[in-house]
Amino acid sequence: MDAREQRGLVIAATCKIDKAQRGAYYVPSQTRAGAKYRVEPDQQRCDCKDYEAMGLTCKHLYAVRFVIEREKNADGTTTVTETLTVTETVEKKVRKTYKQDWPAYNAAQSSEKDRLQELLFDLCRNLPEPERKPTRGQRPHTVKDSIFAMVFKVYSTFSSRRFSCDLDEAHQRGHLSRAITGMKSVQFMEDETFTPILEKLVVESSLPLRAVETDFAVDSTGFGSRRFDTWFDEKYGMTRKQKVWVKCHIACGVKTNVVTAVRILGQNAADCPQFDPLVKDTAKGFKIGEVSADKAYQSYANFDLVAGFGGEAFIAFKSSATGESGGTLGKMYHYFKFKQEEYLRHYHKRSNVESTFSAIKRKFGPDVRSKTDVAMKNEVLCKLICHNLCVLIQETHELKIEAEFWKPAPVALPAAVLAV
Repeated sequence: MDAREQRGLVIAATCKIDKAQRGAYYVPSQTRAGAKYRVEPDQQRCDCKDYEAMGLTCKHLYAVRFVIEREKNADGTTTVTETLTVTETVEKKVRKTYKQDWPAYNAAQSSEKDRLQELLFDLCRNLPEPERKPTRGQRPHTVKDSIFAMVFKVYSTFSSRRFSCDLDEAHQRGHLSRAITGMKSVQFMEDETFTPILEKLVVESSLPLRAVETDFAVDSTGFGSRRFDTWFDEKYGMTRKQKVWVKCHIACGVKTNVVTAVRILGQNAADCPQFDPLVKDTAKGFKIGEVSADKAYQSYANFDLVAGFGGEAFIAFKSSATGESGGTLGKMYHYFKFKQEEYLRHYHKRSNVESTFSAIKRKFGPDVRSKTDVAMKNEVLCKLICHNLCVLIQETHELKIEAEFWKPAPVALPAAVLAV
């Protein structure tokens, strides 16, 4: 492909080429605003100066060729769009159904509460204990017991008082080294030292599915709270009030909806910068095949990041996007322009992240009960761990996968990518 043909490809992908009478086309000029050249592909003729001076096939002729080829089907026939006036329209809806493995689903749901405690106990077993100076009084609870109580509390969706009997039962089963009251589990939520531990457990709880997931989706959502911030508006001389919420950014697998990476920042944090850490955290345990996201994540760096892991990013393009810049973004933009249906089939895997958020909120609530910033963040992380464990229980019955935690990840990552 020579230089003129390449420029013609760019024009066909980024400009609107109008069809005229007698098989001619009007191609917009790249240098003069509003100017158009008349191209006659059958006679191989164009009225631009490049063609008139040298008589060579110009970039405008190439652009028209690409447009004609784009409108042809795989069998060589041409798609012709006609406008018809219809007096009566009959709409027929086709209902799509998906097969459900009901025996596996029933078995998973029937044993979920017992199995979740077993998996949660196994997930917490390798958590290190901090060094504490010996003091008088009652010794503090271990990290393993504290994390178990927090996550199990969120799973139950009960109040702290009604949850006390569940903790007593967990202690009798050997999941807790000592008895813990329901009110104590609420106090654990206030400890900011547990936040990085919970973030690590979200990732660790997804790793048993590393052999299943290769395609991922990225997005963010908000969890409401019962706390309101108030301030005095000097301009209007009145007190205003706003509900506080927690913004959660995640990456999830598109087959099982397991959460593979998470970041919880301020409620006004932008989405695009979180794509990089979410994909890198996912790549530490999974092989990256595809990553889909909406247009809020469109950037040169995000496309290049996924390509660096040997995968492809299927991100929606903004209306102002063009393929003129080249690079990975330019390549995917031309892919989108010339094979839109194929590109969108990959992009629409992104809807699975919406299903993930819906499943979490329907099962464990769309709001958090905590009222401090640290506790609200920890509670959301507990919801994600509960979701991952429930996914593992389902896949244990459906795919016959044994959940084993704290195994080394076999995925080799490019050192240059992780060093960025």
